[in-house]
Amino acid sequence: MKIRKRFGQELEDLKIEVLRMAALTERSLGKSFRALFEHNSDLAEEVITEDQEIDLLEVDIDKRCLRLFALEQPMARDLRFIIGCMRVCTNLERIADQAVNISERALYLNQRPALPHQPLMEQLATTSMAMLKGALSAFNDGQTSQASEVCQMDDRADELNLQILKHFIDYIIADAKSADLAVNTIIISRCLERCADLATNIAEAVVFIVEGVEIKHYCEP
Repeated sequence: MKIRKRFGQELEDLKIEVLRMAALTERSLGKSFRALFEHNSDLAEEVITEDQEIDLLEVDIDKRCLRLFALEQPMARDLRFIIGCMRVCTNLERIADQAVNISERALYLNQRPALPHQPLMEQLATTSMAMLKGALSAFNDGQTSQASEVCQMDDRADELNLQILKHFIDYIIADAKSADLAVNTIIISRCLERCADLATNIAEAVVFIVEGVEIKHYCEP
């Protein structure tokens, strides 16, 4: 009984660390949005500097998971939970990397004349953040219904990214001198859409943990 209780506490500690990494990643992504839309280069620099903390936390969580595999030989849902945590962390680290990419582009764009306001970019950023928040809430609460909602939002993110791409291609054709700025903005849009994909991956991991169903690349719980 004591061994089981200790193992249960270790799983709870693992979840706390994953949620800690999630909070840091969510904060980083939010800062990158502000750096871009508010032309705040200081925030962009913070995102780039703070990324190392997220990287180190991912390594620590991986070590925790491997130790639990080796020493506890978990079964059933406990096994799925540990595997799921590793999947969640992998995607969180990649989202944090996208936040760095956005911040680096923001640093470049902030030093140059602003392009015309593009509300679709803000909509895509809002959608991506909502998907991340929803996926993390589903993980915390073990709610597959919420995970399913995140999956369904991915089509909207794809659509917005495509609209932005078309808009800025037209902009380049109309004003070739601004091509460099437009291309960097297109890359940011792709980063935002990638964040939505990674949030979807987290939602898929939640379904795997809770139901033991593998929906990778399908996301139809």
